[in-house]
Amino acid sequence: MFILLNRIIKSGWAGFRRNSGLPLAAIFIMVLVISMATSLLLFQKTSQFLTQTIQEKLDMYVYFNDELSSDEIMNIQNELSKVSGIKNVEYVSKNDALARFIAKHKDDASLMESLRELGKNPLLSSMNIRAWEASQYAAISSFLANSQFSNLISKIDYQQKKPVIERLSSFSFGINTAGIAVNIILALAAVFVAFNTVRLAIYNSKEEIETMRLVGASDGFIIGPFLIQGVIVGFAASLATLLAFGIGLFFLSPGLKFLLPGFNIFSYFIGNLLIIFAIQLAVGVGLGVISSWLAIRKYLRA
Repeated sequence: MFILLNRIIKSGWAGFRRNSGLPLAAIFIMVLVISMATSLLLFQKTSQFLTQTIQEKLDMYVYFNDELSSDEIMNIQNELSKVSGIKNVEYVSKNDALARFIAKHKDDASLMESLRELGKNPLLSSMNIRAWEASQYAAISSFLANSQFSNLISKIDYQQKKPVIERLSSFSFGINTAGIAVNIILALAAVFVAFNTVRLAIYNSKEEIETMRLVGASDGFIIGPFLIQGVIVGFAASLATLLAFGIGLFFLSPGLKFLLPGFNIFSYFIGNLLIIFAIQLAVGVGLGVISSWLAIRKYLRA
């Protein structure tokens, strides 16, 4: 068994060296495909960071009727804390709301003068609600509007923030969907290119294959070397892509820090190096082996 495997590996390596021009072309194409897949992976991570940053700034305020006591509002807060999708609920009393308002608008003399002339606190007690996901705000707003304490609520500011929340949810969904679609298209393109490259290699080894068939070699022994070539092509392309991205991100990272404060893409790349290389290897070797297997099987069945 090991002797047979050793012969297949040696034969595959010899075929790779003998047809060096064709494997190099396949490696080049595979590098492009793996680079696109890696770029999409990094782009999705960057988009996820941006989405999360924006989402952390999103919230929803629920304003209560003026006659409601603090104890009643605290009871409502306890009930809301149990609702699925709600990450955090913060009670903001009338006095706290006024203090925040004054701190925010202290430099607006006319507004401060109007507040003094009013002679009372015009603000309502409220709750600041943060959801785990932007898409959950609609369900939370609907729950509040139809809850047992809906008659105690003066206003829910979800409608004002609804366009921003919906755009954020659509953006996140669109990025994920587009990433999957592009990866599928690239994978099919890589299989097609590698398939035709292997067919050329098979054509160059036509006489050798026919001789092997005449002496009674099994299909597995004939297919094996071409699968090994697919593995070599995939591994070489994955390694080349990893090195190229490592060097490229090292030099690009300082400039990207200004565009993405709080997110260092090179640090992310290094921190997840093994995972990224494993993905690249799976894509490269997987496509190389699949395309080789399809090409040689088609030839043997002809």
